[in-house]
Amino acid sequence: MTKINSHKDLVVWQKAMDLSIEVYRLTSEFPATETYRMTSQVTRSVVSVPANIAEGRARSTRKDFAHFLAIAQGSLAETETYLLLAIRLKYITPSQATPALGLIDEVGRMLTTFRGRMSPRT
Repeated sequence: MTKINSHKDLVVWQKAMDLSIEVYRLTSEFPATETYRMTSQVTRSVVSVPANIAEGRARSTRKDFAHFLAIAQGSLAETETYLLLAIRLKYITPSQATPALGLIDEVGRMLTTFRGRMSPRT
C-alpha cells in the first residue's frame, strides 16, 4: 500500500485535476459570449473539486476532511450540470462531453467511497 504524504498522492485528487483540464479544453468550444457567464461558472466549479480535496486533506480531523469532500462533491454536481446545459445549448456535442462526464462519474464514486471512510468510527 502506498503511503499518502500529500493530497497529490490521492488518486481522487489526480482524477479531479484531469477533469479540470478536460473541462478547460471543452470550454474553449463555448461561444465568446459565454466567457463571463457559463465558461466562468463551469471553470470555477471544476477547479473547486481538487482544491477542496486538497484543503480537506490539509485539515487536522477526519470530520473536517469529510466536510471538504462533501463540498467537492457538490462542486462536481455543479460542473456536471453546466456541461449538460452546454450540450442542450449545443455549445458542445454529447460525444465531446463524454470523457468529462465519465471522469465526473468516476470522481463522484471515489468521493462517495472516500467520504464513507472518513466517517467517525464507532
